[in-house]
Amino acid sequence: MHALISIHNFIFDLVERLGNWLLPLAARFTFAATLLFYYWNSGLTKLGDGVFGVFSPKIGAYSQIFPKQLEAVGYDASQLGMFHWLVVVAGTWAEFILPLLLVIGLATRLASLGMIGFVVMQSLTDVYGHGATDLKTLGAWFDRFPDGVILDQRLFWVFVLSVLVVKGAGAISVDALLRRRAAPAIA
Repeated sequence: MHALISIHNFIFDLVERLGNWLLPLAARFTFAATLLFYYWNSGLTKLGDGVFGVFSPKIGAYSQIFPKQLEAVGYDASQLGMFHWLVVVAGTWAEFILPLLLVIGLATRLASLGMIGFVVMQSLTDVYGHGATDLKTLGAWFDRFPDGVILDQRLFWVFVLSVLVVKGAGAISVDALLRRRAAPAIA
């Protein structure tokens, strides 16, 4: 029996060490494979025309982020205030910058926290701003259907991002490269 326990411990100690190296890389790959282009395409729909389009979002950006407020002003975004403009511009930039940081593994923990906040705000906007409260879209936890867009899918998104908050970017990342370069200077 002692031999079996020793074999078990040896194998799973190895799995744990490999997991500490592989899990963050797998989480970043999963994010890149499933959500990177989702967020970049969403950000592209918000950009205004020309080089300075990053500072003058399209009307669709306001309708995605502030649907009720935009409707209240007759779909004239110029009647919305500086706060609305700042939120729309920051949200649009976040859809490009945070996913890029995650994929290359730079400031990964902070970028992951930012993306978790983004997913939460996106979900709240979908529910309260767009009225996505039907069971098919909203979903429900602990039912037998795993296909709810908001509660079910986004729980997986937040879990993957949480792995990166806890574990960091992993060995193959810009964070790790910077850490290796800084180690001799700190010592």
